[in-house]
Amino acid sequence: MSLLDMIGPVMIGPSSSHTAGACRLGLVAHHLLGEAPRQATIGLHASFAKTGRGHGTHLALIAGLLGFSPDDARLPRSFEEAKEAGLNFEFRDVDLGDVHPNTAHIAVRSERREVTVQGSSTGGGVIQVTHVQGLGVNFSASSPTVLLLYTDAVGMIARIAATIAADGVNIATLTCTRQARGGQALLAVELDQPLSVEALAFLNRWPDMGWVRLLPKLMDG
Repeated sequence: MSLLDMIGPVMIGPSSSHTAGACRLGLVAHHLLGEAPRQATIGLHASFAKTGRGHGTHLALIAGLLGFSPDDARLPRSFEEAKEAGLNFEFRDVDLGDVHPNTAHIAVRSERREVTVQGSSTGGGVIQVTHVQGLGVNFSASSPTVLLLYTDAVGMIARIAATIAADGVNIATLTCTRQARGGQALLAVELDQPLSVEALAFLNRWPDMGWVRLLPKLMDG
């Protein structure tokens, strides 16, 4: 076995789970925000909190928030890059309960928006996103993923699925969580390929739709 086999994904940093995975968690928040981040508060759980600094976790999370990939040469100087970009940030040690030890809770805002993301780096650069805007999800960003925040109503999931099918795109997985009947709902749909700009714009125009975000494929798998 070679050193590259042990490291796993192409990346900057000493650890696939603490560096590459952490960067991808930051990238999820970056794409969901969809605007230049201005303030971020990042809660680090268990192993992320205890050993993160030595493994570059803090640098990687900020790099992801700035839109840098795990193999971006700017990752080691992401704090300096954040200062130049006008991104203020703070880290906190938190107890997120019975979750994977490599878990982070990210709250990031721009001038107009705020997004919260919670997810885990499960090894080899693989991530699992478990919460967005406080609502449960379950996706890995290993394929294009569309997230839709809307007011729960009869037939919404069927209408969304029909729109995706009409765009010629196949659904790989789908998870939905709602606060309560008729309350806020979040649908995460992993796709075989990205939705078209026209389909995304069509979904965004629905009266009960809060927002629609398309995450690109962030890793192989």
